[in-house]
Amino acid sequence: MVWFFSKWIGWARLIALALVAFAIFVRVNDPVPVQIVRNLTFDYFQQLKPRAMETFPIAILDVDDPSLTEIGQWPWPRSIFAELVTKAKDAGAVALAFDIIFSEPDRLSPSRLAMTLQGLNKEMRSALSDLPDNDALLARAMSSANVIVGQTSVRRAEVSADDVRAPPAQVPHAIVGGDPLPFINRFPELVENLPELETAARGRGLFTVRPDPDGVYRRIPVVMSVAGQLRLGLGPEMLRVASGGSPFALRVNEAGIDGVVLAGQLVRTAADGTVRPYLNASNADRFISAADLLNDRVPKGRIAGHLLFVGTTAIGLEDYRATPLGEQMAGVEIHAQVLENILGNTLLWRPNYAIAVELMSAVMLCLVIIVLTPIMNALILIISSLLFLSAYGLISWSVFVNQKMLIDPTFPIISALLTIMFMSAANYLREEQRRRQIRNAFGQYVSKDLVDELSDAPEGMKLGGETRDLTLLFSDVRGFTSIAESYRDDPGALTRLMNRFLTLLSNPILDSNGTIDKFMGDAVMAFWNAPVNHPDHMYAACQSALSMVRDVDTLNEEREAVAKTEGRPFLPINVGIGINTGTCTVGNMGSDARFDYTAMGDPVNLASRLEGQSRYYGAPIIVGSSTHKGTQNDFAFLELDLIRVKGKQNPERIFALLGDAALVASESFKQVNDTNEDMLSAYRRQDWATCEARMAKLETAALELEPRLKDHFSALRMRIIEFRQTPPPENWSGVHDATSK
Repeated sequence: MVWFFSKWIGWARLIALALVAFAIFVRVNDPVPVQIVRNLTFDYFQQLKPRAMETFPIAILDVDDPSLTEIGQWPWPRSIFAELVTKAKDAGAVALAFDIIFSEPDRLSPSRLAMTLQGLNKEMRSALSDLPDNDALLARAMSSANVIVGQTSVRRAEVSADDVRAPPAQVPHAIVGGDPLPFINRFPELVENLPELETAARGRGLFTVRPDPDGVYRRIPVVMSVAGQLRLGLGPEMLRVASGGSPFALRVNEAGIDGVVLAGQLVRTAADGTVRPYLNASNADRFISAADLLNDRVPKGRIAGHLLFVGTTAIGLEDYRATPLGEQMAGVEIHAQVLENILGNTLLWRPNYAIAVELMSAVMLCLVIIVLTPIMNALILIISSLLFLSAYGLISWSVFVNQKMLIDPTFPIISALLTIMFMSAANYLREEQRRRQIRNAFGQYVSKDLVDELSDAPEGMKLGGETRDLTLLFSDVRGFTSIAESYRDDPGALTRLMNRFLTLLSNPILDSNGTIDKFMGDAVMAFWNAPVNHPDHMYAACQSALSMVRDVDTLNEEREAVAKTEGRPFLPINVGIGINTGTCTVGNMGSDARFDYTAMGDPVNLASRLEGQSRYYGAPIIVGSSTHKGTQNDFAFLELDLIRVKGKQNPERIFALLGDAALVASESFKQVNDTNEDMLSAYRRQDWATCEARMAKLETAALELEPRLKDHFSALRMRIIEFRQTPPPENWSGVHDATSK
């Protein structure tokens, strides 16, 4: 089944589908890195478009740095807070919520000072003890106003059995639906204010806020469970008290908390009872310095009808939190902005179906990419993918701006981009495989370097050429017709033989970075120094020619042994090679419909003629003067003649290539070469007797180096016989006119 689907849709698509399924699994489990990426995107939305500044009857009584300077160091006596409460109430404040907890007795109360101060006489201690207690003053002030005390929570691993505490006071509420406890944030212990303050207060709200894993405060609890009791957050509890103190209602469904009904208004929450505030930058207009209120500097009407938070922004008190806006903000101002969001109905929200929308969007985008990538033009795919992904991002941005809804653009877009990357990589690998197959097939006809150059720069596959110095090689088989006739009853064997033979000729060329121009039956044309530069092209051509001759000789030995075993006649393969160097035009030659990468020029024709002369001279490898001049110190050359090939006017000095540098250094070759020079010198000055004498001395030693040179000496003797009968003209320069190609 897997094989069927893999053939039908391809392994790349199967793997991509598996990766999409894995991405969905990751998103459903929602690990911290995924949350951070999503939250950072929502943060960026707020940074691009923070909440507009609006006027709400909300203010902050701020214990700021000027207040500490003017009133005194922290902590202040509770009597000062009692004065704050009284003056705020007298100024018309609707309610006050403390973002400060008074969990311990005031150490600055007169009675406590009487016990702790040293050096007081009895009368002074008695007088101090008779003064009103600061905590009692604060409780009395609270009882005459709508005050909401702040509470907090702690996590404790264990609670001692001896730690018996009175259960916390309940906040009136109703629950509509199922049990909310499995969904909301729960804390085992509540940190309360002093009992007299708790009793005097009209409400109790929690200012406990948990940051996200990256330390940013994005979600503020509206409702939570502490020590088994449901509690509202500080701002929502102040709103409840200010609106008459009616119970709040908690709506619960199967997915979690649906919302909190507060002051006749449904506050939509996440499943865990938290909300995401839509923030704007810290605004000085929200703040009233506590010192200004205490010293009657607050403008008349500034506090009337307002809900007041009492908190601290003094730098030394360190009540600052990281926010989605990318800036630190005092915790009390975050609570104030939450209440502004509730009153202005501007809370950000993620519907319960948000994850379903995001998953479906991701799957649809990925499936479209998986289906279309292998069959669509790459440019069209990139453009269309960018358009689709941009459109999805714009939709996410649009619902944020217009509906305050948070739909995550990152998971679908990142999933789609990763799918594009994988499918593109798969396409690339598939194209590389095809390219490799083409290169391998093309490499059977031309050199690997040419294939590489054309693959890397396909613009080079056009008509035209360039001028370069090339070393050219032509090879052909002597007596191929007779060899072919011997295989007339087994043409398949002839094909196998020629394939093996041409492989033996091709390998040295390709191994030395040569270019095989073409095969012409049993003949081969090759050249060096194109298409890629080859600084030692003359050396490479000569070395390749020697390897070709050696390999063919080895082949002949194997064939001869097989022929003897089978009792049939043996016909050797005799190869003739011509090498020449010169300036040629090389490039793509032909028509617009069909062209070849080839070389053209007079040096090409001469190399072909030299290959033809190997039949006459018997030398397997004949080299032109330009090649000889460039490599004479690296190889053993024996000068053969000064000839004028058919179709050319200028004569060419030709040489037989006999071996490499080792042979050049041998004493036997030096003697042969010296005698050969004497012989040719006598021949060119028409001293036939001396020429024949030198030839008699030379022939045996030369044939030991290359037995096939006997044809050369035979031809030279016949020529001398003819010259004795018919002497050459007086201006004869020793040039022999070749009558055949």
